[in-house]
This record gives sequence, structure tokens and C-alpha cells, in this order.
Amino acid sequence: MDYAKMRAIAEELTEYAEHLEGSWNVEIGPSGPFLAMMSPSKRHEVLIHRIRDQINAQLSATHPTYVCANGPEIEHPSIGRMRRPDAIVLPWDVFEGEGLAVDATQVLAAIEIVSPSNPSNDYGEKLAEYPAMGIPHYMIVDPRTGTIEVHSDPCKDRYQHKDPYIFGDTVPFGPWTVETGAFRRYGKAGA
Repeated sequence: MDYAKMRAIAEELTEYAEHLEGSWNVEIGPSGPFLAMMSPSKRHEVLIHRIRDQINAQLSATHPTYVCANGPEIEHPSIGRMRRPDAIVLPWDVFEGEGLAVDATQVLAAIEIVSPSNPSNDYGEKLAEYPAMGIPHYMIVDPRTGTIEVHSDPCKDRYQHKDPYIFGDTVPFGPWTVETGAFRRYGKAGA
């Protein structure tokens, strides 16, 4: 199926999701458009916030016209993919453009916080799709295990470099540094 048809189906699914209870997300993966329920935990959300704040504090020195934000879809029609990372680094002026999605080739970095329900999405499909989209840096933060992977140097559908870290490390991520001493793993209620 061509990307224009998949995008049209994704837009129909998005309209449908607006009438459902809960928070839903539409992406286009290897099998085409799909609808997934989003139920990020408080721990998931605080990790995104901590990373985004740290990178934004450093962007004025490395990329003054960029922002680390969460929210926009990124798409790459030539490979037939549309994703919604937990956070991305991209130029501020991209938000001034028309449409809902951002051209993935304008994204400098993507960050994903692994959810307990679907870890293979971040470690499998997205780990192949983000380099194919030309995204130079990809960070996977896994609160299930307390580990972090930083991927860089995209070549076709894979990254040539992978650097592993654990919560508590100072993590180099592209030209930035992420302090992870305050990061916490998923735990039982009340933990």
C-alpha cells in the first residue's frame, strides 16, 4: 500500500480515536497504520520531562534554534513510516509549518522511554526505522531494567554505534549530556 493511502487511513483512525475513552496514538509501522492505547505511567512521564529539560538547557550552546519537545508525529513517506517518539530534538521553526507531522529528516534526535507493555517496539521496529529516517541520534531509556542505550551514526536501517549505560551514569547523547542519577525504575505501586 502506498504511503498516501496509509496516511489517509491513519487520519481516519485518529478521528475515530477521539471518540474513544483514554488516550490513543496512531502510528504507521511495518504492517501499516495502527491504533495503540497510551497509558504512560507517572515514572514514564517524569523521565521524559527530566531528559527534555536537560537537553533544552544545553541547546542554546549547541543548536540555538532547536528545541527538545514531545508531541509531534514524525514521518518519512519514502519508507512508509510515521511515528510519535516520546521526545525529539528539532528546529523551532518546524512548529510554524502546516500539517500535523514533521519531516523526519529535520529531526536531530529521538528519545523513547520503554513501556512495560511493548518493549519490542522501541528495541526492534524503531531501532530500524529511526536510522532509515536519517535521525542521527536515538536514546532508549528502559525503566524496567534501569538501562540506557545511545545509538548513533545511522547507515540504512541500523545505527553503527551503540553505547550502553545504567541509571546513575552521566550519559553522552550527541553533543549533550544527560545526568541520570535521579532516574527511577518502574516499581510496584507505592514503591
